Amino acid sequence: MPLSSRHFKTLIISCCLLMGGISHAGPSDSSKDEQLLQQLIDSKDRPERHTQRDQYRHPSETLDFMDLKGGSTVVEIFPGGQGGWYRRIIEPFITQTNGRYFPVSERSDWPATPAKGVPYGEADLVLVFRAHGFLIYDEPAQKHVNDLFKMLKPGGFFGIVDHAEREGIEQDPVSKNGYVQESYFKALALKAGFKLIKTSDINRNEKDTKQHPHGVYSLPPTLKGLLGKDKYRAIGESDRFTHLYQKPLK
Repeated sequence: MPLSSRHFKTLIISCCLLMGGISHAGPSDSSKDEQLLQQLIDSKDRPERHTQRDQYRHPSETLDFMDLKGGSTVVEIFPGGQGGWYRRIIEPFITQTNGRYFPVSERSDWPATPAKGVPYGEADLVLVFRAHGFLIYDEPAQKHVNDLFKMLKPGGFFGIVDHAEREGIEQDPVSKNGYVQESYFKALALKAGFKLIKTSDINRNEKDTKQHPHGVYSLPPTLKGLLGKDKYRAIGESDRFTHLYQKPLK
């Protein structure tokens, strides 16, 4: 029997509502996620030494870029203790939205042996913030990136923010100055099997020449050295690349 215009309109509305429900389904409501995340970033419980860094690290914009969602399984590499800078925001956000947070805090024999406590193949998101030492200082770097790939479930994401070395010069394999070339890291990630999804200039700093007596450690917050601290405070924190990669579904 042909559908009447009334029945046809009802069917269309029902389909739209169903599709809308499907498209918004997920670990938690996005607006509530955004509100909670901002509350944690703005919390007066964060120490001043942390909030002073917000102007350089842009936590709200960076975590939005990384597509951090409530209810997710998140792995953070070398976040520091309970008071780690990003950990202090991410861990309560994930636990309050019924997700799972796993810090990789011990070097031990990783990646020769799996990272302790991490549910391999289940992570929605793996994060690295200014902690590329485990990639550069500890050879071989490629095995570390390969293991990050294994931590993720198919379709999962890997986000990194790190000190960007000048391009066009030879990458120091031990990164003595604390910087790593964006192209160098990208090559490691692609070789591991990741697909580069997007990059961002959120954490860029054009004032950073990358040519300081103690490398990145001359800049805030370390300010290594006795001379020129006001000069380096004026520069601010390092110039950083911000990347988001994905583990293919197949």
